[in-house]
Amino acid sequence: MIKRLFDVSVAALLLIVLSPVMLIVAILVRWKLGSPVLFRQVRPGLDGQPFRLVKFRSMRDIRDANGELLPSAQRLTRFGSMLRSSSLDELPELWNVLLGDMSLVGPRPLLMDYLPLYTPEQFRRHEVRPGVTGWAQVNGRNAISWEEKFLFDVWYVDHQSLRLDIWILLLTVKKVFSREGISHANEVGMPRFQGAKSTNNRINENG
Repeated sequence: MIKRLFDVSVAALLLIVLSPVMLIVAILVRWKLGSPVLFRQVRPGLDGQPFRLVKFRSMRDIRDANGELLPSAQRLTRFGSMLRSSSLDELPELWNVLLGDMSLVGPRPLLMDYLPLYTPEQFRRHEVRPGVTGWAQVNGRNAISWEEKFLFDVWYVDHQSLRLDIWILLLTVKKVFSREGISHANEVGMPRFQGAKSTNNRINENG
């Protein structure tokens, strides 16, 4: 209950304070990328239950002759890359926090397609609400492997506290300004998760 109260209070305050920024971003997205301004996608939340995540759109809707979307690298513009590197595209997720679909801090909500690919240990990342930011994000973000990311996620599930959440939020601000770990190797974001490997080894608080 304390965590939920903290989430709602901070998310509501940020939505009010950052509303001018969000308005400017929305106008720029409409101008640079067209409609829709918001990107919506069903993601797994607490216990793997689906919810509709909302964020600012960062890619163009460009398709091949068969109507399939082109690879992300071809659809991501310089403007979209700036949105991602600054994490401005994530701001609408504060609304998901108010609705109770997400928390300010927790494992990032991934794709529904990944659910059957997790080991039982990796699936434990869904024992808490997904977060706008998380322990994995401040320990490498997209520059670490999937296995490392899931280890950090499960570590957070086992050690979550309000104090840790505040620490992660402070580290997130630092990471946003330093723009570390935005992409994995030479790819846009993370490569697609192909399946689980053994994650019996644990990590400590320092990674």
